[in-house]
Amino acid sequence: MPNVKQSLEETLKIEGAFAACLVDAKSGMCLGSQGGTATFNIETAAAANTEVVRAKLKAMTVLGIKDRIEDILITLGEQYHVIRPLAAREGLFFYVALSRATSNLAMARFRLAEIEKGLQLT
Repeated sequence: MPNVKQSLEETLKIEGAFAACLVDAKSGMCLGSQGGTATFNIETAAAANTEVVRAKLKAMTVLGIKDRIEDILITLGEQYHVIRPLAAREGLFFYVALSRATSNLAMARFRLAEIEKGLQLT
């Protein structure tokens, strides 16, 4: 089974992916990261988007929704950002940035779910 580093390497093989990390939702810290650009720091983006996860969980509590987040999608003009909380490990989530021009969002979500299922956390 792939470890965090191997899972992130697989994530970057998703068409259009240019940055990925595994994030601790409590602290906003990356447990591992791959990729990024001169203008996009995946670790900074992940820490900032931890607030998105917290806000959604709070909203679900207020609304009495007893379900789990499968993923949170943020669409920008040129990018997709996918946040996928781990089903098997509460408090952790994958965060992936994709180029909108070169990615297939449905396939990226499908592939990320597969990668999550194979992830081995020690």
